[in-house]
Amino acid sequence: MKIGKKLIAGILMAGLFSMSFTGCTTFNNFKEAFINKNSQQDDTIRIGVYEPMSGGDKEGGELEIQGIELANQLYPTVLGKKVELVYADNRSDINAAETVMADLMKKRPLVVLGSYGSIYSLVANAHVEAAGTPAIAMTNTNPLVTKNHPYYFRVCFVDTYQGVALARYAYEELQQLKTGILLPEDDDQAIAMASAFKEKMIELTGDQEVIAVYQKFKSKDEDFSQQLQAIEDSGVGTVFLAGDTADATNILKQAKKKGISQIIFLGGNGWATDEFMDNAGKYVSSNIAFSTLYTEEEAVTATSQELSDAYKKKYGGEKKLEAATALGFDAYLLALRAIEAAGTGASGQQVRDALAATENFQGASGDITFDNYGDPQKSVVINTIINKKINPLCTIEPYEPEPEKKAGKEDKKEKKKEKKNGTED
Repeated sequence: MKIGKKLIAGILMAGLFSMSFTGCTTFNNFKEAFINKNSQQDDTIRIGVYEPMSGGDKEGGELEIQGIELANQLYPTVLGKKVELVYADNRSDINAAETVMADLMKKRPLVVLGSYGSIYSLVANAHVEAAGTPAIAMTNTNPLVTKNHPYYFRVCFVDTYQGVALARYAYEELQQLKTGILLPEDDDQAIAMASAFKEKMIELTGDQEVIAVYQKFKSKDEDFSQQLQAIEDSGVGTVFLAGDTADATNILKQAKKKGISQIIFLGGNGWATDEFMDNAGKYVSSNIAFSTLYTEEEAVTATSQELSDAYKKKYGGEKKLEAATALGFDAYLLALRAIEAAGTGASGQQVRDALAATENFQGASGDITFDNYGDPQKSVVINTIINKKINPLCTIEPYEPEPEKKAGKEDKKEKKKEKKNGTED
């Protein structure tokens, strides 16, 4: 009788046990939570790859994953343990991203890389913070991804940082003491970049009136003659041109038709695209300069060359190495460096703290030092286009010249001005 009762109890328990896997909890989740509880501590280090692997943003996600996997092939271990990439497809869908990120956290990665598309990273923020797991975005230029989110970092610079770099290029390299701004009036991103450019130029020159001409237009306008005439009449040598690439192409086309060749138009990383070069390339001849998230033609660090060599070896010399791939490469290497600094058995919090302390990391996309927001202070390559090909002009380093050096440059400009006016002793 006792044996019968035990047998029935065992059957009931087995039934209840099997039923627990028919609802939301799958066997894989059970396996991750209990059976493999200590597997990461024993023989592997898990790094989450949170990307759109399907849906409308699939192409961008694939480029970032390409860089992550290339870096993983070169550096497959850390702290003597194998690195296991744990993939999570957010399907280019905000609602799916919420569930996918929650499931990824159950697999307890030590750090998460992604996602392409700032909105998916914003969705992920609550989950990484709750888990105490740091995350690194690669191509998210939206400031909100890291602002007030201490567990999220990024390897690309934000939009406003480009405005600062272009102001420094205009002042330090072109020695411009007056400049202009041309931007769409209904584009918040363009306005933010232009504001950063203006503020930096005022800081560098000490002149509140450094912006000699400030012109607006409506996006998708067809006629820019009034704005271009005002710019030409101002006598400036540079103009910061913000907005989308279609408007920029039309403006450059009309500037060429009008015979404006002495003014250098400054733009953001959108000008580095094949689409822009195909459409606007015939309208420019070294009269533009633009910032890029990564420039294949310019090896700014030893890691840049390492990536270039590895990429060509795997994909051949014909396929272009995209910025998203280079940034994915850097994100993986940054994760390894932080894990190494945190040490064996480290928690996500310790890895997060190691990331926050990153200084002078030699990435493929430049030298990286994180600020208090988790945004990189890094080198920016300034380029132009010649014969529909990108040509690097210079690299703006994250550190600025010392004040006395700036003063020396001002003295040279003043002497040059005096000589021109015939007032020099």
